[in-house]
Amino acid sequence: MSSQTGAALNVLLLGAFLFFAYRMIVARQVRGVLTAFVAQSLCLAGSAFTLGASTHLWELFALGAVTLVSKPILIPIVLTRLVPGAVYERRELPHTMDPRLSLLASAALSGIAYLVILPLIAVAAGPTLGGANVVVGFSGLLLGAYQVTIRREAIPQLLGILAMENGAFLAGISIAPDFPLIAELAIAFDIPLLAFIVGLLTRALHEQIGTTETASLTSLREESPW
Repeated sequence: MSSQTGAALNVLLLGAFLFFAYRMIVARQVRGVLTAFVAQSLCLAGSAFTLGASTHLWELFALGAVTLVSKPILIPIVLTRLVPGAVYERRELPHTMDPRLSLLASAALSGIAYLVILPLIAVAAGPTLGGANVVVGFSGLLLGAYQVTIRREAIPQLLGILAMENGAFLAGISIAPDFPLIAELAIAFDIPLLAFIVGLLTRALHEQIGTTETASLTSLREESPW
């Protein structure tokens, strides 16, 4: 793959990555948040494959394959099997902020990421094939943190944390494309494990008090008979 073709395809994937980050923030159902996360993870794997084909680094192909298996496949399987179906069928999710204001705040965070990171890239390395990955990755990191802040439900908050990891990984494959595979394999194992633990806690929360709002965790305490 030529550098120009790879750069053009990578830009398209980065645009889709950012779009699905916004989609996760404004989605009104848990299933919508999960679907957007899966799509974002596919864009992440696609960017790794594209950069690998352009730079001829097999490490990026391996990292893309690990990402493709762990995030768009394993995590949805774990969450859909552990979390009760009623959580995904709920029509509306509570927001701490109006979705339209959230979208404006998300755009502002992306602008901040652009203003902060782009000058650093220009000074450190100049224009590179994956330089845009750092900007979009840092933006994805901020947007994931923002999603954790505004969501009240356990699963969207978990997916916000995983979206932060997506952003960090997107920047990482550009900064250190020859990142040791063993480290990525460890991360790929930890993330489904995290999803499994949160899925179990969410199911317990739903069975005990009929909701998955994390603010209700204080209700899950043992009552003394005395």
